Amino acid sequence: MRWQSRRWAVTSALVLVAVTATTFADTPVSQARAAKIQLTPQQEAGQRVVYSYPGLTVPQSLLTAIQNGQAAGVIFFKENISSPTQISGVIQQLARAQQQSPVQAPLLLMTDQEGGQVRRLPGAPELSEKEIGASSNGPTLATQAGTGAGDNLRGVGMNLNLAPVLDVYRTAGDFMDQYGRSYSMNATTCGNLGRNFISAQQAVKVAATAKHFPGIGSATTNQNTDARPVTLNVPLSTLRSVDEAPYGQAIGAGVKLVMTSWAVYPSLDANRPAGLSSTIVQQELRGRLGFSGVTITDAIEAGALQAYGTTGQRSVLAAQAGMDLILASARDVSQGQAATTALANALQSGQLDQAAFTASLNRINALRSSLG
Repeated sequence: MRWQSRRWAVTSALVLVAVTATTFADTPVSQARAAKIQLTPQQEAGQRVVYSYPGLTVPQSLLTAIQNGQAAGVIFFKENISSPTQISGVIQQLARAQQQSPVQAPLLLMTDQEGGQVRRLPGAPELSEKEIGASSNGPTLATQAGTGAGDNLRGVGMNLNLAPVLDVYRTAGDFMDQYGRSYSMNATTCGNLGRNFISAQQAVKVAATAKHFPGIGSATTNQNTDARPVTLNVPLSTLRSVDEAPYGQAIGAGVKLVMTSWAVYPSLDANRPAGLSSTIVQQELRGRLGFSGVTITDAIEAGALQAYGTTGQRSVLAAQAGMDLILASARDVSQGQAATTALANALQSGQLDQAAFTASLNRINALRSSLG
């Protein structure tokens, strides 16, 4: 929900690593790596973690993690960006580090470029989702926003946008509406406009992320999962007919990723937040709605998870629930390292199933290879 501002010989898997059409994919070294590469548990684990860092300069520890094949990608915030030229230079630096990785697929380089108040890069899309939804020309504006966001990110070297928001807000001024982050109080409108945004953005080869499944549009003004635990007592019939409805259209449009919420939904699972619930991730999202792409958590440091232990413990719980990517977005490289180590240890101990782990890696690698 972040709008301010996861016995080596026994458990290692053979992961098919594709060489992709990036600027470095045609070198002899990368061609030699275009085969089945046996990754260590630490490397396998790192391929499920998205890192973040503070300030404008990439820490050497992050570059080392990338070079060692222990990072899936990086999320950028406003504090990381002073200008398009500056962030382009950073991304080139990250790409050079990735050239040395045993995993020759593009890093997932992402930000939140929703529009309106939630933009990390200057420029498109300038309209908020609320402004688009309120317009009589909404479908065209949503398409233009998707193209604009994609061109903007692609122009600096990013390949993934944590947008659009598909939450269906309920009351004027409630949590999603107060920042203009929801298209509409009407589920069909949210689905239609979200679909247009997704299709247009992905047409320019920037992956879209539908969020925050199964929907936080019913959250009141102060129900912010970044800060505290949130329970949304929405009847199952409403949750499916209203909150989840836009995801059917997003999935139909081929959305590459879905981000889950950290709220608890008693009508589906009274015991776990959505991103830690196999009922919600595996049965509802993948089973009922048929999503076969990549799942990504919201911020693993969120206050909503205060009862679920350390970064490492939370990351393992999320992986057990079926989340593919762990978003370590506290602007601290050690957070991503902690998630990676915990996932590796859980894989080696059998706490995480190797077959399920490999299936996640394959989904992630297919996504990365598609964005070259």
